[in-house]
Amino acid sequence: MAVVAEESDAEVIGRARQHPDAFAALFDRHYRRIYAYAARRLGAGLADDIAAETFLIAFDRRDGYDRTRADAGPWLYGIAANLIARHARAEARHLRALARTGAVDAVDWDGDAVAGRLDAAAARGLLAQALAALPATEREVLLLVGWAGLSCQDAASALDIPAGTARSRLHRARTQMRAALGMTNSNLDPEVDE
Repeated sequence: MAVVAEESDAEVIGRARQHPDAFAALFDRHYRRIYAYAARRLGAGLADDIAAETFLIAFDRRDGYDRTRADAGPWLYGIAANLIARHARAEARHLRALARTGAVDAVDWDGDAVAGRLDAAAARGLLAQALAALPATEREVLLLVGWAGLSCQDAASALDIPAGTARSRLHRARTQMRAALGMTNSNLDPEVDE
């Protein structure tokens, strides 16, 4: 029995240009991750709206998608990041609430991520304060890499900035986060260039 390869995101988007219902496959592949990212940034209350609007915008812009990119994840995260940026005050409130209470909405479906959050419970307030203190441009790159799991190159693509700019912002954000947590580079494993 022959194994049939799954269509790439680019192929799905290409097909959706003529057959709009094909776009549902892209939604099914990426919705949970986009929702989880938005919920971590703004809380569960706004995450549904952000995730839904991300896919509405993506659907409307499907004709302009660069189909040389097989994975649409960075494109979708870029749309979500722009929508989240419009809610900067809500994100700041959410981060301040996290700093005060340490409570986090359960939005991850990944057991490793849940375990990681439990391990980080003691530092949660400091993390939230440090995140809130970062400039928005640096926070965005850090969270796309740290929470969304994008490479630095994909984060640059998502934000439509040069890769060098993304690397600089990520470095500054990591440096500020380490300082806020009382960590030094000697406390950490050597960084891997992304």
